[in-house]
Amino acid sequence: MNALKKLFGGNTRQFGMIFALVALIVFFQIFTEGRTLTPGNVINLFNGNSYILILAIGMVLVIIAGHIDLSVGSVAAFVGVSVALAIRDWGIPWYMGVLFGLVLGAVIGAWQGFWTAYVGIPAFIVTLAGMLLFRGFNQFVGKSNTIPVPSDFQYLGSGYLPEIGPNTGFNNLTLLLGILAAAFVVIMSLRARATNKALGADVPELWVEVTKLVLICGAILYATYLFATGRPGTSFPIPGLILAVLVLIYGFIADKTVLGRHVYAVGGNRHAAELSGVQSKKVNFMVMLNMSVLAGLAGMIFVGRSTASGPFDGVGWELDAIAAVFIGGAAVTGGVGTVIGSIVGGLVMAVLNNGLQLLGVGADLTQIIKGLVLLAAVAFDVYNKIQGKRSITGLLMKNFQRNNDIKPDETTSTKEVISKEA
Repeated sequence: MNALKKLFGGNTRQFGMIFALVALIVFFQIFTEGRTLTPGNVINLFNGNSYILILAIGMVLVIIAGHIDLSVGSVAAFVGVSVALAIRDWGIPWYMGVLFGLVLGAVIGAWQGFWTAYVGIPAFIVTLAGMLLFRGFNQFVGKSNTIPVPSDFQYLGSGYLPEIGPNTGFNNLTLLLGILAAAFVVIMSLRARATNKALGADVPELWVEVTKLVLICGAILYATYLFATGRPGTSFPIPGLILAVLVLIYGFIADKTVLGRHVYAVGGNRHAAELSGVQSKKVNFMVMLNMSVLAGLAGMIFVGRSTASGPFDGVGWELDAIAAVFIGGAAVTGGVGTVIGSIVGGLVMAVLNNGLQLLGVGADLTQIIKGLVLLAAVAFDVYNKIQGKRSITGLLMKNFQRNNDIKPDETTSTKEVISKEA
């Protein structure tokens, strides 16, 4: 037990959602007779859920800031059909279509951000109106028809890393990507350890660091093996590559930049943050704008995967994204959450849904189980707060914990935090 406490930072529950994800994978691997961890199933799982995970990245920032966005499914559908029509009717190349979709998402986000940040209408109401508005636009612009997209655009949602180099029996680019990912984890961990030692901070024992790296790198390399050994023509999917890049970018923004710190400060206590010099209106505007840009990207990836835009695209996506964020440990009241946590929460839901399908469980019972999982995750978070313990996020990623639970009488400490980060 002492070894586990050292390995997991003194509290084995800080990786609770990761443990839950691993337990689900092991459970379904056993009861599906090994069908869960097959290359084809893992590739399909990532392809089928990448757009929801992308939405979860944007949604976690919205929820940390103390808001919620109900329009992401409709925005994704509207952007998807608009891009499909632009490519078909205007004859623009696929990359210009992608750029057009991102710009359109930014315009929609600016519209919703204006009403939320500068007019003061709650984001729940603004995005509820947006859900109806852009769902109507989707059906009006597309005339409730299916709009196909060219094969070049389909690559965005259903493509794979190409085959290059000698015939090794694996996809060489996927192997290279996995090796680079493992090396990146090792280098960053060793750099952090060296920095902490130089600053005189406490560092874990060497065996603890080595064991963590072995476990993490082992998981990365095993996943790499699965992606690299799929059926001919498949490898690591392009949507997965886009998702990985977004996780790195937004993880850095949330953890290392002034804007990221301000998002947490506004969500923790807006008034205290404003007294510390944080421009809360600008922060709220930016998180709403960013959410719609990512919703547009998710919509385009889905259209590429399904080869066409349809009138019912995006239905229920906002609920899946919100569920992923809360299961990943975000607080309902704002101020708490991580990008990594939202991805883990989304993977928990994806594995659960995939495993139940492999077991032949009906859609009705699947929805019941997913609802109970969401309720249990939020209830556990609330219980921990009542007991004066950390929320799931604090247990999940200690290094990402912020000083966000700011009370009105803690203005001075808030100023110090913001000034140090600025």
